[in-house]
Amino acid sequence: MSRAEPTQDLSAAVAAPPIPITKPVFGPEELAAVQRPLETGWVVQGPNVAEFERKFSAYTGAAHSAAASSCTTALHLAVAALGLKPGDEVIVPAFTWVATANVVEYMGARPVFCDIDLATFNIDVARIPSLINSRTVGMIPVHLFGLAADMGPLLEIARRHGLWVVEDAACGFGAWDHGRHAGTLGDAGAFSFHPRKSITTGEGGMVTTDRPELDGMVRSLRDHGASRSDLDRHNKAGYLLSEYNVLGYNYRMTDIQGAIGVVQMDRADGVLDARRARAARYDQLLAEIEWLERPVVPAGLVHGYQSYVALFRPEAPSLASVDALHERRNRLMAALEAEGIATRQGTHAPILQGFYRDRYGLRREDFPQSVLGDRLSLSLPLYPQMTDAEQDRVVEALLRLFDA
Repeated sequence: MSRAEPTQDLSAAVAAPPIPITKPVFGPEELAAVQRPLETGWVVQGPNVAEFERKFSAYTGAAHSAAASSCTTALHLAVAALGLKPGDEVIVPAFTWVATANVVEYMGARPVFCDIDLATFNIDVARIPSLINSRTVGMIPVHLFGLAADMGPLLEIARRHGLWVVEDAACGFGAWDHGRHAGTLGDAGAFSFHPRKSITTGEGGMVTTDRPELDGMVRSLRDHGASRSDLDRHNKAGYLLSEYNVLGYNYRMTDIQGAIGVVQMDRADGVLDARRARAARYDQLLAEIEWLERPVVPAGLVHGYQSYVALFRPEAPSLASVDALHERRNRLMAALEAEGIATRQGTHAPILQGFYRDRYGLRREDFPQSVLGDRLSLSLPLYPQMTDAEQDRVVEALLRLFDA
């Protein structure tokens, strides 16, 4: 599609149904799955959660998968199980959802922010060594928007310095790194099943690991520190309570959510194939638009496309020009919204949020690429059910409203 050949006129665009940023994929199978726990009366963490965990491990190749109530709680469980404590430091990207840093704060430790590579929106591994000191115990790389971080050199740095690695794979379902699924390369991974993710249980998360002792600690911590799960107790000596020898949390997934997750896993390949096909079509439609930088996929990686996030750059961005470009991007997004087309910034930079900025005296000039990502990223609508006509409408509106 070119500027000279829009597929719809303005009146048609205004009258057309809204195009959301994403849509979950649900059908009669999910409805039936939800009904079964209600019929049996087993609605807390139980057999459906266990089956969801089994299917998730089979899909990703993780030796162990433990469901949680969200990705934030999954991350919290992972760092707690690894023994993160007050005074420790953990390196995290400066451009990521705030939960990545929050789980470090929950443990009384300090998140140390690392700038990103703006081309991929992921942590700039070359900057990591300068941030390591005697208090550094681990790293939390993020597979942002469905693209795996540069894990090879990052893991080598971790091995050299004796650091653990927890992968924030909130967006990482369907992301592959040289044949291995995101979230299975470090000590642990954490996934999200929020409705904006490729598969969803409404809310929910998963901790993956190949370390059996870490999996055991995660399973205990998510259930108040119990020595046995409710399902184990139900199967044998249910009249006795578990022992509680560690301080835990209530981070359990319900069996209703687990039942949805089981069905969603059966849909996973189709959902991911459709998302990748829509992303490839965006790449084609946007190929000649110089002011919008499309997502890149380095060799050896497979993008899961949790989101299709581009960079708004009508000129070479810098800290000097970013505020003016930010206003232009926002006006474009507002104009799209007025025509019923939803967009979002990719995510935010915690270093610009009041809590972290004020707590640690952070300056945006120390994280220039993350500031540009925060201010200039632009996420376009993407969902498996999207039609060619909807996608054409998004691109036509982008072109027309930018020119206006």
